[in-house]
Amino acid sequence: MAWFAEHGYACLRVDLRGSGDSDGVLLDEYLAQEQEDALEAMAWIAAQDWCDGAIGMIGISWGGFNSLQVAARRPQALRAVITCMSTDDRYADDVHYIGGSLLAETQHSWATSMLVFSTLPPDPTVVGERWRTMWLERLHGARPMIEPWLTHQRRDGYWRHGSVCEDYAAISCPVMAVGGWSDGYRDAVLRMLEGLDVPRRGLIGPWSHAYPHEPVAPGPWIGFLQECRRWFDEWLRGIPTGVRDEPMLTAWMQEPAPPATFHAQRQGRWVAEPSWPPAHPQTLALTLGSDRVLGSDAPGELEICSPQHAGLEGGFWCPFGNPGDWAPDQRGEDELALSFTSAPMEQRTELLGKPVLRLRLSSERPLAQVAVRLNAVSRDGSSAVLTHGIANLTHRTSHAEPAPLEPGRVYDVSVPLQSLGQAVETGQRLRLTLASCFWPWLWPSPEQATLTVHAGDASSLELPLSTAAESAGPAREPLSALPLPHTEHRSRSGERVLEHTGRVYRLTHIPHDFDLELAGGTRVDWSGPDDYTVADCEPLSATIDSRRRVRLTGVGWDAEVNVSSSMRSDEALFHVETQLLARSGGEDVCVRGWRFRIPRDLV
Repeated sequence: MAWFAEHGYACLRVDLRGSGDSDGVLLDEYLAQEQEDALEAMAWIAAQDWCDGAIGMIGISWGGFNSLQVAARRPQALRAVITCMSTDDRYADDVHYIGGSLLAETQHSWATSMLVFSTLPPDPTVVGERWRTMWLERLHGARPMIEPWLTHQRRDGYWRHGSVCEDYAAISCPVMAVGGWSDGYRDAVLRMLEGLDVPRRGLIGPWSHAYPHEPVAPGPWIGFLQECRRWFDEWLRGIPTGVRDEPMLTAWMQEPAPPATFHAQRQGRWVAEPSWPPAHPQTLALTLGSDRVLGSDAPGELEICSPQHAGLEGGFWCPFGNPGDWAPDQRGEDELALSFTSAPMEQRTELLGKPVLRLRLSSERPLAQVAVRLNAVSRDGSSAVLTHGIANLTHRTSHAEPAPLEPGRVYDVSVPLQSLGQAVETGQRLRLTLASCFWPWLWPSPEQATLTVHAGDASSLELPLSTAAESAGPAREPLSALPLPHTEHRSRSGERVLEHTGRVYRLTHIPHDFDLELAGGTRVDWSGPDDYTVADCEPLSATIDSRRRVRLTGVGWDAEVNVSSSMRSDEALFHVETQLLARSGGEDVCVRGWRFRIPRDLV
């Protein structure tokens, strides 16, 4: 914000109702009230004498979602938005569900964190003596957001609200969409380029869930704020910057990299497409042979029934650039799945876009899912994940109206994989793996299912070949204002520990853990792990336990919020228990608890 102000922009950061220093209670994500509040704030801004009536919005993650949702309301003053690491589809492409399956690792963890965010107090140095009254209102009015998220297991009106993909035509202002190949939300950039009918630009780098100028792994980082200034100068100030004439998509074509749980940098180069989808798309189709060769048309039937611990070495769905976020060598995971490996690539191949897997299969159970990985296998045998695809097979034709499988019946299903920009070198092999479970990414089906895959011409993988031209890319030098002075006393974010005893496997993941002190004396101490436990051959043994402790201290005040939540299921119900304890001055100020029993709906 300070950097934009240095370049002539008035900048305002707005805290959502019930968060930060705003009044009220934050009850859920992306409520209609949130949009109404944004429209009111925008009208107020446009009426100020320091505003010329032209407004832009920029945000990452929730702020990126919000920018798109507000743009779809068409406020008169909004002239352009920049949305980063966000989505246009709240059901199919967020932390809740993926391919119709429950995204267990992120949904419960995020719900636990959100109960903390929605019950933290405002800053007494900003709101004064009212801080404690405002805090108590939040503590007594908040609710665990896991309840509505888990109640709506299909794509219904709850998820369609706020999903701008429902009506791209509602957005009438220019949109710059930014994503990262390491980020969970990268697909939205290509969808919006294809779906929107306004001036638009897509920028996809190697990045994780962070702004592209911030030194968060993986790099290289760019002069992102300079690119944002060019976008806003063009559409808010009417200053010609050339953005109207630039390619619609600029993307980082990643070079092959050995598998590792951390990537500080990803080597590659910038490429560009004048439009998306490309005017002359090219694809490579590889059939799945019964000889387990990718690219063979040998017919036959193959079965897969993965152990419940398959997926534990799959990495984190949405890396934040922390050590441990990425998937290690997948050779062990490959053995737990049905794998198809190609012959060595005869020439360098560059992939850009969204692969699609077409499968002919049957299931012995009415509920089943399939987890797909596309890996690059190097000459030394190491196997590196390139992208994933997930399908709850009861959602094979519709996320809104799923239907059980008829055991033994053969179905043709399509499984889209997450988009990628990746070079595969001469001599490397491609490996496609199919698993019938993928913990803790996916909540297990109630019963272990054996899938039968019909190999040969009936099952094939379609890969998008890059037709993009070389590009100079965005500004190279990352610039920003000086950060606020602070001292970091502890940082353990991203740590992962995997243990197993007999058939029981336990993964402990620490999404965020830090102790940060600002120069003014305010200190934020955030800690808490997520534990994921499962026993092989027992899908109903899956449990998640999440804990959060956040302590805020300042001059003459302190506040602490503790949240613990557990989740398990039986064949018919999800069971969630959540506890909240808030303390201040060494005394309890609020103790609350919730127990939810939510019917499973073909999940």
